[in-house]
Amino acid sequence: MENKTNKIILDYKKLSEIIKAHKTLNQRIVCTIGSWDMLHIGHVRYLSAAKDHGDILVVGVDSDRAIRLYKKNPLRPVIPQEERMEMLSYQSFVDYVSLIDDVDKAGCWQMNLIKAIKPDIFIAASGESYPIEQRKQIVKFCNHLKILKRQAKKTSTTKIIEKTVKQRLEYLLKNFKS
Repeated sequence: MENKTNKIILDYKKLSEIIKAHKTLNQRIVCTIGSWDMLHIGHVRYLSAAKDHGDILVVGVDSDRAIRLYKKNPLRPVIPQEERMEMLSYQSFVDYVSLIDDVDKAGCWQMNLIKAIKPDIFIAASGESYPIEQRKQIVKFCNHLKILKRQAKKTSTTKIIEKTVKQRLEYLLKNFKS
């Protein structure tokens, strides 16, 4: 995995020490997590909006294993975790990137990243991303939970995949008949 920006930190203990230094400097820590599969405009707008809530933005990236568990889809993710982390590290408003692989067999996140760094604000994408009980658990490890609305009305990774597959199949069927 490339780490040209030195923003990718997989060791939560090391990341925790770095975050403590930022807190000593009175910097507000913002954290968010997601799969970030096939990075698109909605993702970038969301990350930019998340950064607006503090000084340091820590982005958790769901592991390939975790995505398969909670999406219950063996075809996802499309982009491997190492590449998703690297792409995020090149975003100017992202300060640190780490891997989220603490999802149990039922697809529930164990929150080890926020337990380790204790952010000031945890940003969630839309209300349906986290059940109410999980939201209550999240706020035990950070000062505030902020839910952002969808940042792109027409764009989502699932829609991109479905549209591409549909168009490809239509093209193949049309040309197969000829």
